Amino acid sequence: MDQLNLMQVFVVVAEEQGFAAASRRLKMSPPTVTRAIAALETLLSVKLLRRTTRHVRMTDAGERYLEDVKQILQQVQMANEAAIGINSTPQGSISITAPVLFGQQFILPSVVSYLSTYPKTQVNAVFLDRVVNLLEEGFDIGVRIGTLTDSSMRARKVGAVRLCLVASPDYLSSYGIPQTFSDLSNHTLIATNTGSINPDWHFLSKEKQHSLRIKPRLTVTTNQAAINAAKAGLGIARVISYQIADELVNNELKTILEPFEFPAMPINIVHREDRLSSNKVRSFIDLLAEDLQQNSAIN
Repeated sequence: MDQLNLMQVFVVVAEEQGFAAASRRLKMSPPTVTRAIAALETLLSVKLLRRTTRHVRMTDAGERYLEDVKQILQQVQMANEAAIGINSTPQGSISITAPVLFGQQFILPSVVSYLSTYPKTQVNAVFLDRVVNLLEEGFDIGVRIGTLTDSSMRARKVGAVRLCLVASPDYLSSYGIPQTFSDLSNHTLIATNTGSINPDWHFLSKEKQHSLRIKPRLTVTTNQAAINAAKAGLGIARVISYQIADELVNNELKTILEPFEFPAMPINIVHREDRLSSNKVRSFIDLLAEDLQQNSAIN
């Protein structure tokens, strides 16, 4: 095998954490896979993998090499696509990630439209309530809510949303409407522990930030569960405005303490900067951006 093929085998072995699983995925015999890794280690004069009776683990050198190899293989794939004309018509697979509720409500319709428009494409859509490293986890496109910190990514702003407090009309009628954030200590609070939002509730008053360490009566692990509990009249929940757009229209929830909210948070489509970025990625970004920019719930 040439070095490029050896690198491809190494990536699969690393991802599968075993030679047998890698051989099945590559449709190669286990001895061939083993020889390929040995040849690559000999070529580099460095140990990339540690073998045990059950698993294969990467060495420190292997971890660093894996990240570089993935980038190289991706560059080769995109260069090949450009050369053979794949850029003229979107085809092939792309992977995207977004927060769970945002993905379900706003991304999935665009995915369906994209797949209907370009029948030779496939999409892997992963919705997670955490910040995903596109490069390390192999995603082409991500949707981020909030200030961007990764300068290596290209970004396209498509909207903005607010972090707000909501409760049902029945709850507010029974227990009163808080007039300031200090009043929340007298109310039933619903917290969401998703790992994506700071558990402390923050407020802005006269350009000064205030932090409130809440004592929730209910803590849930999904935003939808918090919304459902608030709709049921349990108490006050903190959500992102897009998550309760329908509930506000239907008068199932009402926002409170709006004067103490922070400025709106931007929504960006982010992707890895690449001069050979394929048409399948660009086409999806264009379609998604148009859909999101026309959506009144986030603009």
